[in-house]
Amino acid sequence: MEYIYSAMLLHKAGKEINEANIKKILESAGIKFEEARVKALVSALDGVNIDQAIKEAAVQQIAVAAQHPEKAEKKEEKKAEDEEKKAEEASAGLGSLFG
Repeated sequence: MEYIYSAMLLHKAGKEINEANIKKILESAGIKFEEARVKALVSALDGVNIDQAIKEAAVQQIAVAAQHPEKAEKKEEKKAEDEEKKAEEASAGLGSLFG
């Protein structure tokens, strides 16, 4: 995943996505990298319109969510339950300070 992140950072910064730049990013983050993976990434991204690929991925994600709304609802319910649980735990923790 860190290889992809480095390419995305380069793209966002308007820099060329090449082996040397990806290696610099990975090295600066203290990540040991494999030469073959760096080469494979650069090769795979050659000629790819990254902005277009991001847009298409977003559209696909929206389409999948529209086809399976129950999954989205379950995620929202789970998130609400988690937030409620955290609030209860925080209240219990504060109560122990005063009681």
